[in-house]
Amino acid sequence: MKKIKYIFAVWTVLAGFACSEQVKTYVAIDADATIYPAYTGTVIPCNIAPLNFKIQTEGSRYLVRFVAGNDSFAVATKQEVQIPLKRWRKLLSAHSDEDLQVKIFVKQTNGDWTKYRDITFHVAPDPIDPYLVYRLIEPGYASWNKMGIYQRCLENFDETPVLLNTLTNENCMNCHTFCQHSPDKMLFHLRGIHGGTIFADHGKLKKINTQASWMVKAGVYPRWHPDGKYVVFSTNNTSQEFLAMHTNKIEVFDFKSDLAIYDTEQDKIFSYDILRSDSSYETFPEWSPDGCWLYFCTAPALDMPIEYKDLKYSLVRVPFNPSDGSVGNEVDTLFSAEKTGKSTSIPRISPDGKYLAFCLFDYGTFPIWHRENDLYQINLETMETLPMTDANSDDTDSYHCWSSNGRWMIFSSRRLDKNCTRLYISYFDETGHAHSPILLPQKTSDYYDYLMQSYNIPELISKKISISPYVFAAAAKKEAVKVKE
Repeated sequence: MKKIKYIFAVWTVLAGFACSEQVKTYVAIDADATIYPAYTGTVIPCNIAPLNFKIQTEGSRYLVRFVAGNDSFAVATKQEVQIPLKRWRKLLSAHSDEDLQVKIFVKQTNGDWTKYRDITFHVAPDPIDPYLVYRLIEPGYASWNKMGIYQRCLENFDETPVLLNTLTNENCMNCHTFCQHSPDKMLFHLRGIHGGTIFADHGKLKKINTQASWMVKAGVYPRWHPDGKYVVFSTNNTSQEFLAMHTNKIEVFDFKSDLAIYDTEQDKIFSYDILRSDSSYETFPEWSPDGCWLYFCTAPALDMPIEYKDLKYSLVRVPFNPSDGSVGNEVDTLFSAEKTGKSTSIPRISPDGKYLAFCLFDYGTFPIWHRENDLYQINLETMETLPMTDANSDDTDSYHCWSSNGRWMIFSSRRLDKNCTRLYISYFDETGHAHSPILLPQKTSDYYDYLMQSYNIPELISKKISISPYVFAAAAKKEAVKVKE
């Protein structure tokens, strides 16, 4: 450990903290303090909640100073660093598009202070949407009796339930999605005893049975058309296998899958031959921001589960006419599984229509247990395909979503403990570079050590969902209205 030099300063910690300290002299060393979560220098939203952490480097006392421009504040502590929300907000808002330095000082047992290398964040001027919606579920998907959809304010640590299955006879709920990042127009599925899809339209709720006579199952993976009139669903006959002697613990696959389009104004569901075929699987749909293209993943039908390792999905699109709900007759292939030997999943297009982010892995349709899965992007202007290298890890990275301004991406990853999915926030700049992500901040550093559930399907929204869980539960217990064909 290399000593650089002695620096003299007098820093008075503001009154009101647990223990006031003055750092008069210290030794600056060329080394990083060990902290958890292991935040490193990257880009952060100007409205993000405090990045609380624990200092694990050995010492008797600790002082952390947050500096941006000529403004700063300090926290004196033992190991757990609890950043004051008001001071954090004030500092970030006053220094948008500037660097924020985190200076860590550790008092040794002999009374001397050591200063470690600064952690430097850049405070992006682009805010992230204030609310995030996700499901919490046991990570194995083998059995469960408790789950919920929650919303979290990203500007602080407030988390409230959207719906808990303790209110709906412990049934399954999943696949919440929103039109244009707005909770005014949203939907989610219920499975089991109260099966159906709950639609919310500016406070009005309806429960729909989306299964037409030709569909193998009711709607599964949904995406709202930008104008809010249409929703495209996949319909999947899905199964899962538990692999005792494989790195990927669970394999999820389809025996059959097609696409269906639901007209919310006429309560009518329909499809076309190009979106449903006995000789192929069609799944994971997505719309272009202008509403004129329908993207999805497709693969030739195989003998499942025997040939599950040979199942590889290409990423394609077809033209869509919003005026009458028709699609074109030709498929445009953006990423070929046949040519690359890889499989794609979960296409998501940036709000400006320039980039398409997707999952890329060795085989299959459901990447959340594939450790080799990474996030990739296609530049839709040049059609260049690149990995999101700085955002990816050596474990599963998937289920990504864009912010409404296109500058942020939230995705799930198992990189923290290899078992439970946690959420990470990455800045996506104007050049198409996804920066190193930060772990979704929590009030205490050990929050994830005690959370035995996985995060599932993160979706950013522009404001808080105002409908009560009890109102959703009451709608859930009503009989679903059969969709028209």
